[in-house]
Amino acid sequence: MYHPLINLQTDLLRAFVSVIDLGSFTKAGTALGRSQPAISLQMRRLEELVGRPLLRQEGRSFRLTPDGEMLLSYARDILRLNDQAAALFSRARHSGILRVGLPSDYGVAFLQGVITDHVRKHPEVLLEVHCGLSSVILERMRADELDLVIAMVDTERKQYLSRSWIERPIWAGAEHGRISIKAGLPIAAHPDGCTYRARMIRALDAARIRWRIAYTSPGISGLQNAVVNGLGVSALTRHTLLPGMRVLGPEEGLPSLEDIRVGLFYKHPRLTSAGLGLINHVISQLDAAGTSGDPTRALGELRGL
Repeated sequence: MYHPLINLQTDLLRAFVSVIDLGSFTKAGTALGRSQPAISLQMRRLEELVGRPLLRQEGRSFRLTPDGEMLLSYARDILRLNDQAAALFSRARHSGILRVGLPSDYGVAFLQGVITDHVRKHPEVLLEVHCGLSSVILERMRADELDLVIAMVDTERKQYLSRSWIERPIWAGAEHGRISIKAGLPIAAHPDGCTYRARMIRALDAARIRWRIAYTSPGISGLQNAVVNGLGVSALTRHTLLPGMRVLGPEEGLPSLEDIRVGLFYKHPRLTSAGLGLINHVISQLDAAGTSGDPTRALGELRGL
């Protein structure tokens, strides 16, 4: 017997995503040109449609239920594709200022590839790139100072997260440098708070290897130069390795490093046509890279990095 599927109406999904991204029914109503009661009604209709509660009230705030978290992931993709199709048929131009936040390690690899490739095809888009610690650029997005952020995450569930993938850091040292663990391993690292730095220290402490911070820089190019010149070893990714470096591992007595989860973040209600175009481009490249276990490495190879 045929059971008709429910129709998830985009206006209900848009209200749902807006409430979550903007943090309140009132702000969602303002963004969508509706009253707060109208947004509340749309939320009730959506819950009735799916037959599950999506939000749980906690005092004056609310929290997503497990079903709400699952639906949110689908809703983001549905709205993104809907708005992409609408922009195509309306012949909307990708224009305006696009503010992108990148962690320092992506300031080279990711920026040279996917993001700049898209902007070159749309010269009417003005690009602003802000690099820094993941926690800092995510906070700037919460404050509506950034439109799109690539950042390191510690969980699969995080506010504004659209996609995530696994990054596998590796130890890198000077090509002809000698590693002496007994003398205390010199490390080149970003300032305290960096995910890569934390993983290096945890791995070395667990292996009872003495270490010292020999070089500190907020930028990836500084760390790369420090490694090439033999000032210290560092945790990098394969697509940030440079000539003059070599991969280090168990042969040199170094422990493996924990995987890092990287995510793509944005607030759908705040997206401009330029932001939507870039997000669709980034996601299409991630999908093309596949799920081989190291999507960012595959992505770098796709873009010739």
